[in-house]
Parts: sequence; C-alpha cells; structure tokens
Amino acid sequence: MNKITFEELPEMVGRLFAKLEKIEALLKGQKANEQDTDEMLTVDQAAVFLDLAVPTLYSKVSRREIPVCKPGKRLYFSKSELTEYKKGGRHQTVNQMLDEYQVIPKVLKRRSKRFSGGYGR
Repeated sequence: MNKITFEELPEMVGRLFAKLEKIEALLKGQKANEQDTDEMLTVDQAAVFLDLAVPTLYSKVSRREIPVCKPGKRLYFSKSELTEYKKGGRHQTVNQMLDEYQVIPKVLKRRSKRFSGGYGR
C-alpha cells in the first residue's frame, strides 16, 4: 500500500466515495433481483420442496401453518416464504403460548373452585 500525501487526500477520498457508490448500487440491484425472482410454486412443487405428502400440505394450509397465496381456486407458495418456514425451527408448545398470555392461572383458578368441594377436602 502506498503512502498517501496530504495533497493527494482529497482525490483519494473522492475515489473512495465513488467506489462506495458503485458498491451500494450493486447491492441494491442484487437485492431487487432477489425480490423480483421470488419463484412461485404449485402444490405439487411445494410438497416436494417441503418433503411432505400433498394431503399433509393441504391440511397444514387449512390450519394456516404454511404461508400460501390463493388467487382464485389454485394455491401457490412463495419459495422464499417456504424457505423461511423451513428455517422457522422450534414452535412454542401450547403451555408456552398459554403462559405468554397468562391464561393458565385463570383456568386453574376456575377449575380449582369447581372441583374443590365434595371430594374429601
């Protein structure tokens, strides 16, 4: 790397900004291409992609577990959304969801009042 003199500094800063602008333009163009090329899959293609049977895929759609597009009567799946679904990892258990909404204490209180009398207590 060459040493830059004080006199060359403004020119070098200008070059640096020009290179940064080119990099930004490339990154923005790449991101736009990724969004434009989001492939839409049919039911059969999505089932193969997710390694599921077609009836299983339909049941997951009916339970709203999988993101789906439905223009008219046909179902289509965004490949990027299915990839995110596959990466989704761990789902909360029912108890975790109930704890989150603090429903368990209310339900247990109601049950304990209902069942507290008449059973040898």
